[in-house]
Amino acid sequence: MGERTRWRPFLEQWSAEWVAAHDPEQHLPLAEEVVRDTWLGFAPAGEAEVAAAEARLGRRLPPSLREFLLVTNGWRDAGDFIYRLAGTEELAWLRDTDDRTWIEVYEDLAADSAEDDEDDEDDEDDEEDEDEEEDEEEPFEVAEAKVLARSLRLSLDGDAAVMLLDPDDVDEDGEWAAYWLASWSGMGPERYDSFHDLMRRQWVSFHALRKPPGATRDHWDAQVEQARRQALAGAVDEPLALFAKAHEYGSERADVLSAQMTALLGDWRGVIANLLWHVPGGDDLLLGPLFATELLPLLVRHNQLAHPHDLRPLPRLKEQASEPVRALIRDHEARAAEPGFRLTFGGAEFDAAVHAVADRLAAHPAFRTPDEQPVDGGPIVATLYATRGGPTPQPGPLSSPALVRAAREALCEEAWPELRAALALWRPLSADHIAPISLLADPVLAQLITPDRGRAILATPRGADPGVTS
Repeated sequence: MGERTRWRPFLEQWSAEWVAAHDPEQHLPLAEEVVRDTWLGFAPAGEAEVAAAEARLGRRLPPSLREFLLVTNGWRDAGDFIYRLAGTEELAWLRDTDDRTWIEVYEDLAADSAEDDEDDEDDEDDEEDEDEEEDEEEPFEVAEAKVLARSLRLSLDGDAAVMLLDPDDVDEDGEWAAYWLASWSGMGPERYDSFHDLMRRQWVSFHALRKPPGATRDHWDAQVEQARRQALAGAVDEPLALFAKAHEYGSERADVLSAQMTALLGDWRGVIANLLWHVPGGDDLLLGPLFATELLPLLVRHNQLAHPHDLRPLPRLKEQASEPVRALIRDHEARAAEPGFRLTFGGAEFDAAVHAVADRLAAHPAFRTPDEQPVDGGPIVATLYATRGGPTPQPGPLSSPALVRAAREALCEEAWPELRAALALWRPLSADHIAPISLLADPVLAQLITPDRGRAILATPRGADPGVTS
């Protein structure tokens, strides 16, 4: 009874949230009894019905499916792409159903793979050790075809998708491995440890797509807020892990918060491009202070550095965003084109402290010299600043890219403690602002902030945020 009592409240919650998320203009109509009872399932199967199904199939069903059927004999809407799950009378081996075409498709793929392997073997040395050949794993297309050929079909109707159980892949608890397969996913069969795990994954996917109101969304909203406070207090890995989990449930706020942290940990260009290509929250984000002061300068800098085939969100926003957003971008670009334009990194005190560092570095010959090719016009003499506690190198010519990079690294090493100390002056602009990512929009500071220093920034408690806990 233990597993059964866990199924019932979970499925009740699923049903309530599915009904709450239903939009008559976008989704298929709900059955009258589903709305009336707030229940996507059916009446429970009896032990005799389950036993009859097992006798017909010739196998005892895995525990989580067995207990599921004793709670509901079938199920509607197992996520957005599976419309019906089988009850006891409808369970069948995939090979014996109209869906056996799945098997035929994968057997064809396996045959093609075998032909390719034979061609490859003809080119190999005939003296390979036979034991090594026996130890080689079979091609994944062959393994997948075998799984489908022996699988139990769970789903009756879906959007070119099917749910299956593998009776030959059984764990110590008697659970059969479960599979989700959709022709449009490009992923092939996706394995889960049990029917229970597959159903949980379907439930999470439903949340990511529909974002229903209810206990689940409330829980993850609270978790994201707690992780935000921990991040401001200097935690790094724990908040990132929680943001990643909340992302699975469709939390757009988690995506915005996580992007700020991961941008400082490296590849800020990819992080910003992905975030603003999809624009979580739409105008709620684009017309807020975080975008105008932090993300937009980064977006402009990203567009300057983008390769031809990179995602380029800036041109897309300039064409497709709402007029207030496009006006905001036009205003920023106009100001940036004015003589003497300077980026703003935050409040007055923090901004002044950062500019003191950035301006000093930018004025040095090492940062006025291209590092892709040797300096034109003869050698430039510059002083290489010593690292803390070491001797001061003598001036030398910056006549090669390697010397330019070495000079910059030394200068950044010296400037880093001052920039880190300035973090005590930084304050978040809004409840969704947790890191000074606009620093990366400055070409000089972007070189100073290595991934290790970015982690050090995140590990520094920052911002006067009421309620922050360590």
